[in-house]
Amino acid sequence: MLELIDTYWLYFLVGQYPDGPLGGLALTVLLSGAALLLAMPLGLVLGVARVSSRPAIRWPVGALVQVVRAVPLLLVVFWAYFFLPAVTGVKTGQATTMLMVLVLFDAVYLGEIVAAGLRALPKGQLESARSLGLSYPQALRLVVLPQTLRNGLPSIVSQLVSTIKATSLGYIIGLSEVSFIATQVNTLVFTRAVEVYLILALTYFILCFGLSRLAYLAERRLQGRAVRVDMHVS
Repeated sequence: MLELIDTYWLYFLVGQYPDGPLGGLALTVLLSGAALLLAMPLGLVLGVARVSSRPAIRWPVGALVQVVRAVPLLLVVFWAYFFLPAVTGVKTGQATTMLMVLVLFDAVYLGEIVAAGLRALPKGQLESARSLGLSYPQALRLVVLPQTLRNGLPSIVSQLVSTIKATSLGYIIGLSEVSFIATQVNTLVFTRAVEVYLILALTYFILCFGLSRLAYLAERRLQGRAVRVDMHVS
């Protein structure tokens, strides 16, 4: 296995870059991070809409969330890459297609995280901000959402872990992420499939376990801070 790593580590890391498009682990991480960042503004909007007091806003967003959560990500990748170009006449590349799909799913799940965080906050937070003369958007932006995002940080990191694993579905449309690269390496060496896919599994494990631990530590720190605040208030 060490021989394989020594021979193909750069290919695993960046794919054919700089002689070709960026791929491998670098593409996996870049795609996941970009999807989460691009989905965050939309997720905030969806989260606020999910707890809106106006049914005309809350119900359509709730329906969108339920539809997206009920449809397999793999099916959406197929639709975006094969069906939409046939209807619109506009064909996107593998990386762009996967990014759009991940942004959609991340936005929906981040919206649920934000909505849960908003419901968990005491109602007095918003009312106090409004009583100080802040408008509703200002109260959300300056008082409510910062607390919601801070408390939801562990869940956001966990969503990043899920996004990293979801990028492996790009394999079906030829996206040269790390799973696709591992398959190509396996084709080259052929008789060492166990070692190749063990390296792939270890790569995912190290990356995702590290982020999961980060989420756990963030959650413990937030809980510790909440306990200290409660003791101080008491």
